Amino acid sequence: MKYVLLGLLAIFLLAWVLRHRGTQAPRRKPARPSGRYPGDYTGKVAMQYSPSPDGKPDPGEIVWTWVPFEEDHTQGKDRPVLLIGRDGRWMLGLMLTSKDHDHDRHNRGQWMDIGTGSWDRQRRPSEVRLDRIIRIDPRAVRREGAILPRATFDAVSGSLSRLLNW
Repeated sequence: MKYVLLGLLAIFLLAWVLRHRGTQAPRRKPARPSGRYPGDYTGKVAMQYSPSPDGKPDPGEIVWTWVPFEEDHTQGKDRPVLLIGRDGRWMLGLMLTSKDHDHDRHNRGQWMDIGTGSWDRQRRPSEVRLDRIIRIDPRAVRREGAILPRATFDAVSGSLSRLLNW
């Protein structure tokens, strides 16, 4: 009886591992952009929606990449980013978080709910930060996470325009 229970446990664990192995982000060190980070983008963005599941980063996609910290651009964190446009060789993006800012007294429209998606392996509700536009080296994008639905992208675009008075 003991061996039967151990066998069933082993089969269950193997099935769980096989079912979940493709849903997690790869565990490799995030690629940093080559060269010096030129700073966050401060101009008006020509918003683009042109996702293409071709392995290359495109506006309208949520990708995983290295994002520099605001206070020290030499350090950063791997995180999901919504690509919204281009600035020369750089992609432009808005970082995502699963932290809820709806009741944050300092949130003055800087965060917008965008729902859940395959960019988060636990499918937690996400928010996009609207008041910081990040430059992203396309070669530093680690993987495509998802294509954001057009209606959600348009809502983000409208909120960004209102917040930044475009």
